[in-house]
Amino acid sequence: MGISVNTITRLLALFACVNLTTLPVQAQDSMRPDLEGIWTNASLTQLFRPSGVEKLIVTAEEARAIAANTPIAGLEGGLDENSDTNEIPSAAGEDFGTRAYNNFWVDPGSNLALVKGEYRSSLVVIPENGQVPFAKLQKLDYKYRGFFATRYATGVGDARGPEVIPNAERCLVGFSNTAGPGMLPALYNSTYQFVQTEDYVMILAEMVHDARIIPIYDSAAEARANRRPLVLEQWFGDSVGWYEEDMLVVETVNINPLQLGESIVPITKQGTIIERFSRYSEDEIFYQFTVEDSNIYSDAWTAELSFYPSDAGLFEYACHEGNYSMPGILAGARRLEKEEAARESN
Repeated sequence: MGISVNTITRLLALFACVNLTTLPVQAQDSMRPDLEGIWTNASLTQLFRPSGVEKLIVTAEEARAIAANTPIAGLEGGLDENSDTNEIPSAAGEDFGTRAYNNFWVDPGSNLALVKGEYRSSLVVIPENGQVPFAKLQKLDYKYRGFFATRYATGVGDARGPEVIPNAERCLVGFSNTAGPGMLPALYNSTYQFVQTEDYVMILAEMVHDARIIPIYDSAAEARANRRPLVLEQWFGDSVGWYEEDMLVVETVNINPLQLGESIVPITKQGTIIERFSRYSEDEIFYQFTVEDSNIYSDAWTAELSFYPSDAGLFEYACHEGNYSMPGILAGARRLEKEEAARESN
């Protein structure tokens, strides 16, 4: 039995309609990189290029030499693999804080960052000197460097009350900008889980289990039109995202001031951080972020790194500093105040 011309015409029309209705979905899928899974960005590459290194891209041999001399946990030249890992630091020593870590606790990677098959000497790629172009840092309540230079290394710091204890010690957010925006490798727990739905992308950092939930829109204009009120100062900021040119683009503003005060990547209310995620290969996510804020920086700057699959999975990050150490810190500070008051009265 043959098929009539009318039947063939209707079938062709139906086929055309099906194709037309599925084209936007196919276009969206082709623009949307598959980021799902558990990944790690662990490496010994620092945000800034180290002194004496001029090139961004180095050979494998040069990378090993730089990695061998990269400070880990504040110790120049890294941790001594032959040292006694049970050695207890002296409470009176200047290196008390740094010596509190040993090989058992840290997992920063064993080499420099490998990005698109190239070893990188710094995460900063723009400007070419690998340095963040700070210009007006004093305009921000920025205490990250002071925190690590004094409190972390010596154990001595402000303990007037719980609010002045750093966020990491209170287990509020992770340190070293692991969750970002501007997600950087840390001393340990540089592992992430990416989850994508039609409307959101969720990034869970193993460090303190920080989670970023990013709404996804059809365009940059629509995303920016759906900003939250400035009065809502969230951890990790107000992030909105969209897909373009085979990448996920995430733009963040208005990061909580408490987080910015200890951030490696600070911005003011007028600043933005733009992150871009794309799949470079089956086993590599290429990640780039650009920071723009004329209140702090003399120019915009950009950093790059890569995420690789993590076979270890995610582990519980049982951060107990906020539960146990804060009463001890505050009690110790009150004891010192009493002793000082007693000396002054005599």
